Amino acid sequence: MEFQDHLSEVIESYDRGAMDETRLLLASLRSPEIATLLESTPPKVRQVLWKLLDEEEENKVLQHLHDDVLLEFLGSMDAQQIAAAADNLETDDFADILQQLPDTISDSVLASLDASDRSRVEAVLSYPEDTAGGLMNTDTITVRPRHAVEIVLRYLRLLKDLPATTDSLIVVNSRDEYVGMLPIAKLVTSDPSVTVREIMNSDAESFDVYTPDAEVARRFSEHDLISAPVLDAGGKLLGRITIDDVVDVIIEDAEEALMTRAGLDLEEDTFAPILKAARGRAVWLTINLLTAFLAAAVINIFEDTIAKVVALAVLMPIVASMGGIAGTQTLTLVVRGMALGQVGRANLRYLVNREALVAILNGMLLAALVGAVAAVAFQDYVLGGVIALAMIINLVVAAVSGTLLPSILTALRIDPALAGGVVLTTITDVTGFFVFLGLATWAYA
Repeated sequence: MEFQDHLSEVIESYDRGAMDETRLLLASLRSPEIATLLESTPPKVRQVLWKLLDEEEENKVLQHLHDDVLLEFLGSMDAQQIAAAADNLETDDFADILQQLPDTISDSVLASLDASDRSRVEAVLSYPEDTAGGLMNTDTITVRPRHAVEIVLRYLRLLKDLPATTDSLIVVNSRDEYVGMLPIAKLVTSDPSVTVREIMNSDAESFDVYTPDAEVARRFSEHDLISAPVLDAGGKLLGRITIDDVVDVIIEDAEEALMTRAGLDLEEDTFAPILKAARGRAVWLTINLLTAFLAAAVINIFEDTIAKVVALAVLMPIVASMGGIAGTQTLTLVVRGMALGQVGRANLRYLVNREALVAILNGMLLAALVGAVAAVAFQDYVLGGVIALAMIINLVVAAVSGTLLPSILTALRIDPALAGGVVLTTITDVTGFFVFLGLATWAYA
């Protein structure tokens, strides 16, 4: 059954007041599906649905909720209840939840944990959440290189189960320094008498604890990794990253790129209360308003020219719009290239030249078309030439700006995915209006 069908059934049973039926419907869903369902309902409804879950299911659902909705539920839980969630969650997932809480509450929760759990969670919390250390789980299985395969297999049989997503064992020396990885597949197919050192992979990928999460995701993708060890500066094993954590990073980065282009918070609740949603968007709308005022100020400079040639007012948006679209294409391409590690200082000049030439070719084609239409429509060939030339210039400016802006914003410690679109739109609007109206003023003088 599709998720929307589940959602419809739950909402329908809730509207009928059939709480027992609603509880059974929720019980038939997996934890990630329940989390999505809660995020797909208004706050008043989700609070009722939340109370229909048993404590164990609540704890499992918490790790799948976006921050805004997560905080909504955590606010109604005391430190003991939040601490109880640690039994059902992996260390890194529980650490993610604690990072959403005020320091006073997270300290109380940590104090409620036993010494072993607390030390594991604090180890993850000691690193930024967007690094390998923030992603890692401390639940690892290690073996020594001198051990025979037979001993390792005997040891594994004594365990109740293996940590989730265990494709390899981590090989360390007596000082807990990383030596290599022992794939489970190689372990079970090797002669029991050989040692771990003879069959381990000493060149397996590993990560420094401060490696950015985007770099972790890129290397997981490039090397088809399922898990990888995390090391400190001295090469000592701290934990491991698994593919499920990396998938979360990839999804979050994709969502962030989509949301930030519109000036929205990544964790914004789709069904947040009206005042909260309005307050969250007001800042970005105000910034865009200021850029609109700047473009309007440029237009105002040429008020006399527009009054004399009214057709300019009709054609102005075309120049600005085409520049904006062309610039956005380039900006998106470069931001993606930077995220993949493909664009840097070494090849930026080539990219600027290439995008400028692409803009010139497209500009000449579109300028000829728009210029001809304008000349025929308004019976003014001078006007056709003005808009054609203005379009070529604005497309080139847009392409160069779209190529350079991400590097400039990154150097200023500003996220190009967040601010690039606003800055680029301002540049193309101001340039488009100024060049078009400036050329018209000169041509009709």
